[in-house]
Amino acid sequence: MSDPLTPSELIFSYGTLQLPQVQISTFGRPLNGTPDALVGWKQEWVQVTDAAVLALSGEAMHPILRRTGDPNHMVLGSVYELSKMELFAADEYEVGDYKRVLADLKSERKAWVYVAGDEDE
Repeated sequence: MSDPLTPSELIFSYGTLQLPQVQISTFGRPLNGTPDALVGWKQEWVQVTDAAVLALSGEAMHPILRRTGDPNHMVLGSVYELSKMELFAADEYEVGDYKRVLADLKSERKAWVYVAGDEDE
């Protein structure tokens, strides 16, 4: 059985989870990421109204992803290694507009990513 506190999950962030203040508040530590990209997706914007998320991020408009399947569409971001407990903390941070899915990255790694909640699996 894996330790829920040991980093074992990859997460791809293209938005506010890259902000140091969000990382420290959400995970209790700053994260070290590596650049990567998500191919076949485009970035749009969603207005966030959750008071806690607004206070933490300082931004009312947050990026959100939609699948296009077009290999010319690419979203840049960073990959971070999280523990299972930190992944659950990220789930708590993300508002209902998002859902977490496992996606293939340009680097050929698989990582969790938060996309538009109404995206088909």
